[in-house]
Amino acid sequence: MNDGLKGRTALITGASSGMGIDYARELARRGADLILVARRADALERVAKEVRQNHGSQVRVTPADLAEAPARERLYQELEAEGRRIDLLINNAGFGLFGNFVGSDWERVNQMLQLDVVALSHLTRLFTPGMVERRWGRILLIASTAAYQPVPTYAAYGAAKGYVLSFGVALNYELRGTGVSCTVACPGVTSTEFFQVAGQRQTLYQRMTVMPSRTAAELALKALFAQRPSIVIGGVNAFMARTVRFMPRTWAATLAHLLMKN
Repeated sequence: MNDGLKGRTALITGASSGMGIDYARELARRGADLILVARRADALERVAKEVRQNHGSQVRVTPADLAEAPARERLYQELEAEGRRIDLLINNAGFGLFGNFVGSDWERVNQMLQLDVVALSHLTRLFTPGMVERRWGRILLIASTAAYQPVPTYAAYGAAKGYVLSFGVALNYELRGTGVSCTVACPGVTSTEFFQVAGQRQTLYQRMTVMPSRTAAELALKALFAQRPSIVIGGVNAFMARTVRFMPRTWAATLAHLLMKN
């Protein structure tokens, strides 16, 4: 694994909580300077203070709601104006929503899709050309094990993560020979705020398979620097992702629904 990130700059979205904090800590430990983006300015400042003190990294804090297109454009334009070179893009921002789609709050669903799909794609489109021009870059997209099968009660979220997986693997193929690679990380249940935000009480299966967010982040970064197109994080998760490939999709949906039920 490449530990030498001195002189490199990483842009991390969703950097105020969960795996976003773990990415910030680990990349700073490896020597990278950081640009941290999330909505909560106070939480971002706490993360920035920690990594500055512990690792001496240069850290830029940028509070922004990346579900809004003007915020994404403004971020890009500000960094361009400052002459900041983005070498690593960690597209970590996102959330899920639990419940039957028909009864869902459309505004929240739309916000989720704007963040999980549109913002991820837009930021990748904005920052990848500079990486290609400089002949070096690493892009990490965060999907989920939900990408591998239909997930009743997480219908829109699972579909969004399916998009991320397909998009990222295809993009990595397109980037061959450029010095830039894209990796899609598909974690399962991690010790983050996901379920509180989604509005779900964890099931027995979810409690049994939970992984520390730090471990998941470290495995995702290991795959990123190995330039793997994708990784399913966790042995049980990898087994399940392989298994559902051989099932009719209705069977896979039934299995996913059973695992989502309390």
